[in-house]
Amino acid sequence: MEKENIQKKSPGWLSDTLQTFLMALAIFSVIYFFVARPFQVSGESMYPTYKDKEYVFTNIVGLKLGELKRGDVVVFEAPTDHSRDFIKRVIGFEGESIELRDGYVFLNGKKLNENTYLPADTRTYGGSFLNDKEKITIPKDHVFVMGDNRQSSSDSREWGFLNKKDVIGKTFLVYWPISEAHFVQNPF
Repeated sequence: MEKENIQKKSPGWLSDTLQTFLMALAIFSVIYFFVARPFQVSGESMYPTYKDKEYVFTNIVGLKLGELKRGDVVVFEAPTDHSRDFIKRVIGFEGESIELRDGYVFLNGKKLNENTYLPADTRTYGGSFLNDKEKITIPKDHVFVMGDNRQSSSDSREWGFLNKKDVIGKTFLVYWPISEAHFVQNPF
């Protein structure tokens, strides 16, 4: 009789374990595909804000509920290599003119104050898409993005405007390494 009880409990335990596993997988999938997604920072293009090999969570649902803001750090498919993702800061929006002059960024003719997220001695120079002292206007449904490490970033200065539909999400949390964990604040 005891043998029967053990056999009857075993399938129930296995069923409970399988249901728990499937529930956890379903919750993870919903979060991963619709709410937030982890990404690893690869390279120095966002230094000192983000360091190489840090892990960040990116808010996916936030883009559906609200607009991008100047200063948001976004993750998107790299325009130059679709197998990679880039992380950059939103600098300008559709209809705004952007110019790089004397090592500074000018939006609509006014110098952009970037002191809250860049070291004071940071200078921004042109690339193959946007040259120094050239003024361009950002087209509809696009943004202009740049890495915080201006000397070491492949960004809109090199490859052009980023279509807003290509943005995967906005970063909101650095979670690894644990000693560097913090919520991400928009400097504007």
